[in-house]
Amino acid sequence: MRFPRCCVLWWALLCAPPAFAQSPPAPILVGAAIPQSGMLADLADGLRKALLLWQEEINGAGGLLGRPVELKLLDDRSESMAAGRLYDQLIAEHKADLLIGPFGSAATLGAAAAAERQRRVMINGAGAAQKSGYRYVFQSAVPLASYGAGALELARTHGMKRIVLLARDDPGAREMAARTREAALRQGFEVGGVETYPANVDDFQPMLARARAARAEAWIAFGAPKDAVEMVKAFQKAAYAPRVFVAQGAAQPVFVADLGQAAEYAVGIAAYDRRARTRGNAAFAQAYAKKWAAEPGPAAAEGYVAAQLLAEAARRAGSFDQEKLREALSALETETPLGAYKVDHAGAQAGAQALLTQVQRGRREVIWPLAYATAQWQPYPAWNEREPLQ
Repeated sequence: MRFPRCCVLWWALLCAPPAFAQSPPAPILVGAAIPQSGMLADLADGLRKALLLWQEEINGAGGLLGRPVELKLLDDRSESMAAGRLYDQLIAEHKADLLIGPFGSAATLGAAAAAERQRRVMINGAGAAQKSGYRYVFQSAVPLASYGAGALELARTHGMKRIVLLARDDPGAREMAARTREAALRQGFEVGGVETYPANVDDFQPMLARARAARAEAWIAFGAPKDAVEMVKAFQKAAYAPRVFVAQGAAQPVFVADLGQAAEYAVGIAAYDRRARTRGNAAFAQAYAKKWAAEPGPAAAEGYVAAQLLAEAARRAGSFDQEKLREALSALETETPLGAYKVDHAGAQAGAQALLTQVQRGRREVIWPLAYATAQWQPYPAWNEREPLQ
C-alpha cells in the first residue's frame, strides 16, 4: 500500500527531533564570601538570608536579562584574611559574573584588592569603611563618615554650640568620632578632642564631670550598647542630663532591655531600621519576615541592597560586561531601603546616611533624616522632671 507523498512528509516531520530546539539560558552566577561558621556567623546570617530572598524574587520575576540567577556563597569562616583568596577563587574557578563583597570592613579590603586586580565589579555592601582609589568597587553600605552627621544636625537645629565627643577604643568608633569632630569644627561648634575610653570601662563619672565643667549641651558617643547603658547609669547617679544624649549603642534592643524606663529619650545611631520610611523598605521587611520569620537587621538590608544595585546596573548596561557595569554603577543615583545610593569618583558611598533613632515610650522611633522619620525628636529631660510610663 502506497501513501500519498504529503502524508509521508507529514509523518517524517512529526517523528523528527526538533531541529531548532533551544537549551535553557545559562544562569548568571553571583558570588560572595560571607561568614557561615565562626564567631561572625550569627551577625552575618541576615546577609546570607537576604541574598537568598533576592534570588527567589528575581528568579520569580523572570531572572536578570532573561537568565536565571544562581548564588555561589563561600564560607570565609569569620576569617577576614581569607577574603582575597576566596574572591580570587570566585573569579577564576567559579567564573562568577557578579560579585557582592564580604561582611565587614576588614574582609572587604582583601576582597576589593582581588576585584581591582582582576578588573571585576564588586558591590561593597557590608563594609562601612572603604579605601580611596578604587575603579571597580562600589560602596552601598552606610559609610563611617556619616555616622555623626545626624547628631550634629540635631544639635545645630536646636541652637546648641558646645558638644563633647567620646569613642570606644576601637578603629571604627575612633574613625566615626574623628570624622564627626572634623565636621563639627567646620560647622562652628565648640568641641575639644575626642575622649577615648577602653572597652572594659564601667565608670563614666570622670568624663561626665569634664562634660559638666565644659557646659556641654550635646553628648555624642560612639561605641557598644554596653557603653551607652553605663553612661545612662552615670547620668542618673550624678543627676546629669545634657540637652541631647546621642550614643551609637542606644539604637540596639539590648539598650532598652537593660535600662527599662531609664532608656527613654536616648538617641541611637543605626545604619538601618526596619521602620524607616526609605523607598522599598516596608516591602523588603515584610518579605524578609514572611520568608524567615524574623525581622531584618542591618546585615540583611545591606545584602539585599547590594544585590538590588547589581541587578539595576546590569539592566541599565544591558549587559554583564564589566566595563559597562562599572560605568552604570558610577552614574547610578537611586533610593534603596538603606537610603540614597550615589558614589563619588572613587566608588565611595556619598548618598546614604546613618539614621538617628530615639527611645520613646519603650520603642525606637526614627527621628532623622526627617524624610525617613517615624516621630519627632523629644528633648532629653532632667531626671527629676520625668514621669513613670503607664
